[in-house]
Amino acid sequence: MPDLTPAFALTAIVLILTALASGIVARVPISYPLIFLVLGVLLGPTGFGIIDLTPHSPMLEVITILTLALVLFIDALKIRFDEVGDDWLIPILSLGPGTILTTAVYTVAAYALFSTTLAESLLLGAILSSTDPVVLRDVLRDERIPRSVRRALGVEAGTNDLIVLPIVLILIAMLESSTQSLERWLAFLGQLFVLGPLAGIGIGWTGAWLMAKADARFGISRLYQALYGLGLVLAAYVAGESIGGSGFVAAFAAGATISISNVELCDCFVEYGETTAEIAMLLAFTLFGALLSTMVTQIELVPALLFALVGIAVARPLAMTLVLRRAVASRQARLFISWFGPRGLNSLLLALLAIHSGVSGAERLLAIAGVVVFASVILHGSSATPLAAWYGRIVAEAAQTPGEERESTAAGLFRSTAGEVPRISASELADLLAGPSPPLVLDVRARAHYAEDQVRIPGSLRVPPDQVVEWATGQPRDRLVVTYCT
Repeated sequence: MPDLTPAFALTAIVLILTALASGIVARVPISYPLIFLVLGVLLGPTGFGIIDLTPHSPMLEVITILTLALVLFIDALKIRFDEVGDDWLIPILSLGPGTILTTAVYTVAAYALFSTTLAESLLLGAILSSTDPVVLRDVLRDERIPRSVRRALGVEAGTNDLIVLPIVLILIAMLESSTQSLERWLAFLGQLFVLGPLAGIGIGWTGAWLMAKADARFGISRLYQALYGLGLVLAAYVAGESIGGSGFVAAFAAGATISISNVELCDCFVEYGETTAEIAMLLAFTLFGALLSTMVTQIELVPALLFALVGIAVARPLAMTLVLRRAVASRQARLFISWFGPRGLNSLLLALLAIHSGVSGAERLLAIAGVVVFASVILHGSSATPLAAWYGRIVAEAAQTPGEERESTAAGLFRSTAGEVPRISASELADLLAGPSPPLVLDVRARAHYAEDQVRIPGSLRVPPDQVVEWATGQPRDRLVVTYCT
């Protein structure tokens, strides 16, 4: 019988430390990924020697598969296809080129600094173009930042894996064998882009339908509905792998199918899934910290650090500057979005996939990616809180309302003009308020203007301009709503 004591001990440490450190993380410029990467280094062979594992360790492989499948499923599940109708395509299509441009810069830098082959450079570039949602979490929850900016970062973090994962899998297949016939390549692409998604769609739709019917008939508690969601993730992964496709693509497809279905599901699907994914990710960060502490000694550290600097300070800002050049946003918003593209666990998980697939030289690629991740976690994790405070203060004190504060969705940042809204005069509003069916009045002034001007329309409801869409969700549509901003 295998000795599970070390695994249980490590899990206990992660759970206890996560809870105890939560108050500190909320107050100081430090992130959970940094804490657990450092913990892994301390517990690894170069520290106390408590954790000693290789890239092929079964525990690391299990945690890797579970974490990546959960992250992909939750990312897809959180895409709000109904939030802005067809406009959800706008930010995805606009931010998608940002991922491609980032990959290109990383590829050129890898080719120049490490003398890797073109395929290896592309693989490393694709691996490092995935945005880490854990480091972004505090930024996405900070309501001082306009909702449109948070949504733009959230849409990118939730969808760029859809672009990155197929590229990584195709490059891995190319590096595994360069002599595959056309027929085998067509079969592989069919498995990747057809069988995997079909498996996920089948599991997602069937699972959502079954739970909706069972809940309506018998009343399923939130606890068991949450566990059911975790079961769907594993079922989608198994189904995708069983039919020869990608289990990870199937997991993403299952989450997307549930998101776009009209079936009403418990919000605990996302809540419990996010909690489970976060614990798995922090455990994975600890394991990778121990693993990378020995692997980074096998590569040229100075070129690796220069590569990390190019990626963080050049690749991401350059790509997003081009993507956002016509966005309806202030200069501060563009800088903020351009900076926060942290590289983290997703990149390490994708690099580990290459190792498990038997790609020659993949361990070196993982070590290089590890240096970039360490640098990103330190720089982005430590800057999240102060930069969010700085940007929130800029928005609140702006003399003129920034364009991003007027928008509530990511799609709004990419519109050149707003739609026409019927207008009424102050006297017309007064007549309506004195009538038998008075309208609901929303005060949607910018934060700075609202704080400075103490005059309010009696009975008005305060809703910041970037939260109007969120507020309107579920509101009755048979009552007149009047908004004012001056």
